[in-house]
Amino acid sequence: MLIPSDLLKNKKILLGVTGSIAVYKSLDLVRLFVKAGAEVKVVMSASAKKFVTPLTFETLTSNQVLDDTNESWVNEHNHIKSADWADLFVIAPATANTIGKLANAIADNMLLQCSLAFAGMKILAPSANTHMLENPITQANLKMLAIANYTILNTQTKELACKTVGDGAMAEPIDVFWQSARALLKDEFWEERMVIVTGGGTVEKIDEVRYLSNFSSGKMASSLATALYCRGADVNLIATRFDTQLPKSMHTIEVTDTQDMLEYLTASLRIAKKGKLSKATLLKDEHIHLIQKKPYLFMAAAVSDYVPEFAQSGKLKKEVLGEKFEIRLKKNIDLLSSIDKSDITTVGFKAEMDEFNAISNASEMIKAKNIDAVCLNVLKDSSDFGSDTNKIEFITREKVESIPHAGKLEVSFGILDYAKSL
Repeated sequence: MLIPSDLLKNKKILLGVTGSIAVYKSLDLVRLFVKAGAEVKVVMSASAKKFVTPLTFETLTSNQVLDDTNESWVNEHNHIKSADWADLFVIAPATANTIGKLANAIADNMLLQCSLAFAGMKILAPSANTHMLENPITQANLKMLAIANYTILNTQTKELACKTVGDGAMAEPIDVFWQSARALLKDEFWEERMVIVTGGGTVEKIDEVRYLSNFSSGKMASSLATALYCRGADVNLIATRFDTQLPKSMHTIEVTDTQDMLEYLTASLRIAKKGKLSKATLLKDEHIHLIQKKPYLFMAAAVSDYVPEFAQSGKLKKEVLGEKFEIRLKKNIDLLSSIDKSDITTVGFKAEMDEFNAISNASEMIKAKNIDAVCLNVLKDSSDFGSDTNKIEFITREKVESIPHAGKLEVSFGILDYAKSL
């Protein structure tokens, strides 16, 4: 997925680095932050410097590293000013030792002092030996931090530096990046709103080895779901194909054919409409009044117009089929028309190759399928599928808004800005 170079523009991130072999991942994390336009400063513990020198981080960030040896009170290079400067504090990797000290408000090094001084949201990416991580005291410390304005990222199960296989490896840099982007880019409108996104081309089985499908890559749906994730939405991506490097904590459901997608889409719509607690107001009569944000559906899936009338079990043999192989097709169910769209804002997607009639065809789709808006993508040929860029016309009953050609994630943020007015 192409991450916009200005995604985190004007955002300031303080990265805390502790003494773990996983510190090498922090270098990749810094590169991701900087490439996305963020300004990054690093604070290191003494043990972290045994693995990587401060010069390495200074080269990547163009900012002086703060540590126990160079704090200054004649300028802003100290734990108070650094904490005031930052929009977000990320500690990656965080050792069991650091986790224990953080949970008990111990501040005997510069990184811990920064953490105590920082009043905003903090993200913690633990890294420890399996037994150290699973120790009841460490687990209690993590629970304490989780209720103290820390977001705790899950560790991974893999071969650790100690040559044992188990849970304790630090989350991948891309996962820390997306969690950080979500913390920095939350939008009150989308935050805690339930949103369903469908994507990819359906795969309709002819027999056990052959199928009918299309060129849709699912990248636009993946980008849109990622943009929603960054805006704080409770997003569920239902797709046949997914882009790489999606946020790991985002909910995804992999499907194959139309019936598969319909089943999971119907269930997801039912859950979205029922909702969950997003806000609670205690009234004078001591009854709780629940305020549920209206859910959204972005129908970006390329559902096959026709499906094989008789899907075969096993493999059809060419010796039996002969010189000609005719497949009888039947018209597929219209997914967008058939689902219950009451009490949900619905945005459809339409791909057109007839540039002259594209907008009128998309406008007619709004009326015919009783939806709120259409994202129109005018294609030149099949090579447009699978690209990392797009251009969208956002069409409602009242007007047409153009989202210029850009990376699909950038275009997705544009779609969300227009969708807020529906």
